[in-house]
Amino acid sequence: MFKKTVEAKSHQRLSGADRKKLKRTVKDRFPRASDADIDVLLPPKAEITVTKLQNRVHVYGVEGGFPMFFDIDGRGTEIYPTVFALWKVPELLPAFILKGGEVSRFVIGGADLMFPGISVPQEGLASFLAGEPWAVKVPGNPAAIAVGATTMSSTEALKASLRGKALRITHYYHDLLWESVEGHYVPNAGFLEDVVFEDPAFLQLCTSESCEGASEASNSQQNGSGSHEVGEPVDVTNSLSESNQASSSLTQFDVENVTAEERIAGVGDLTIKENVPSEELSDHHTLSTEDVDALLDKCLLQALHTTVKDKDLPLPGSTLWSNHILPCRPPGITLDIKKSSYKKLSKWLQAKSSTGLIAVKEDKHKKEVMLSSFDRNHAEYSSFKPEKRKVEKKNEISDHAANESRSNRMLDVAEIYKPSVHVNPIFASVGADKGKLFSASEASDIVFKYIEKENLVKPTDKSIVVLDAILCDALFKGVIKKGSTYPAEIHKKDLGQLFINRMQAHHLVTRGSESVVRKGALKAIQILTERRQGNKKVTKFSGMETFLVDAEALASELQKKFACSTSVAELPGKKGHEVLVQGGVIDDLAKHLVEQYGIPKRYIEVLDKTKK
Repeated sequence: MFKKTVEAKSHQRLSGADRKKLKRTVKDRFPRASDADIDVLLPPKAEITVTKLQNRVHVYGVEGGFPMFFDIDGRGTEIYPTVFALWKVPELLPAFILKGGEVSRFVIGGADLMFPGISVPQEGLASFLAGEPWAVKVPGNPAAIAVGATTMSSTEALKASLRGKALRITHYYHDLLWESVEGHYVPNAGFLEDVVFEDPAFLQLCTSESCEGASEASNSQQNGSGSHEVGEPVDVTNSLSESNQASSSLTQFDVENVTAEERIAGVGDLTIKENVPSEELSDHHTLSTEDVDALLDKCLLQALHTTVKDKDLPLPGSTLWSNHILPCRPPGITLDIKKSSYKKLSKWLQAKSSTGLIAVKEDKHKKEVMLSSFDRNHAEYSSFKPEKRKVEKKNEISDHAANESRSNRMLDVAEIYKPSVHVNPIFASVGADKGKLFSASEASDIVFKYIEKENLVKPTDKSIVVLDAILCDALFKGVIKKGSTYPAEIHKKDLGQLFINRMQAHHLVTRGSESVVRKGALKAIQILTERRQGNKKVTKFSGMETFLVDAEALASELQKKFACSTSVAELPGKKGHEVLVQGGVIDDLAKHLVEQYGIPKRYIEVLDKTKK
């Protein structure tokens, strides 16, 4: 579920009604959970947030804290607790106990759990139904390492002689949901201590040797023994208090100053105690209004320097906040616009617009402030030095998952250009390959490289280019009528686009590992709603093949989403198909294509013939 990177579509706080609905859903889904358990996971006084991903998954968590639940389809029917939640409330789910360390290595590598890897107690497995949520634990430790759904019932499993797949893993230790939380944490006293550890140490916890001695180590601890083996469940609170009795706050260890032996020993001391009141989860970083204002400005400048690209503009204010501003805040700091002097995101953006750093406009349809541009020559922008983010070294599993996720992006659309007979002499003069395809910026670089080579910049005005015969023909031959005078010079700002217009337009569409280059400009998807006999509405659309979307698969998906009938037919006299959906779903369909398939809004054309 979280093996591949999926961009967040939105990030927002839950309203009071949605909080109550979420708690009811959790209570119905997990009958083992008491009201106190639910209050620990979703504290009544804390803000609860939901992050909606592009693949329809909803992730719920405590603002400034940890993700606690994730909903696979966004409808509440397939909601699961995260590993963080299972550490806080260990008995929230029934659990399969693994046979040994070799099995755990596969599970935290993303593999599903098979029945032969499960340790079956003498009284036999507990009864369960197919599709039930279960946790996965290693022997001798209550901290879960994964969560998933059963693939068959216990009756079916016995008939299959406990062979085959037992649990379809949806979330596991060190997947990308885990990586989304800054730092790695271990559980203690009902909440997550800020103790950083590395993968080899956790794997040491799951080795067969530690598993075999887990029960003995646990017994020795109960008898007062002072020696602790790796994998032994020991209260880490005592260890922390001995090393730092003067501090009652969470202790964070510097990874660079901790030896490998100390890390392994620390992981061996994991255990979970009774739940701690939710007030102890409060943010330890208290910022004044002035501090929040300064932090907002810093995060905005960091985002403008690093993540906000010209191609993304105009950018909705909510997207700017969730995808660009929040990721730039310092680790461990909660950034809340309500705690600033502006109180609202729109007022803050308008205030920054009045200084000239950015330009904003209001979208009348969405009633949202949009970032339209920003000034790179502004004093604040030019004087700011962006911070270099440290890149953590990941293990082979996470490296493979990250590489796989990058190669399987949802959709990438690029407008590219091929040199034509008009501009071929320019490419030949600078030694560029005339058979390649170039982006707009690369094509502009070619013509300016030619200008620099031939020294065509006007000496008295550096913004003017003097046209020689080759450049003049490349830009205007065949455009200006015979007998008319050709221009002798051109402004630099007009040169790039004019040069690109003289090239052959192509477009590159990439979805996952599939990539297609087509000639011509990218055609938009056509969505049309009209009335049929009996005053019934139908919605039909075409052009989805341009964006590498299969018409049959999409029609089947829409049939389930809108609970209506759909059909697919070939376009008469054209390549491609037309999908017909019963009902006036023009707005919902356009939204679905944007959110689930990543198709830019500018490539979707809608026409509602039912409106006068």
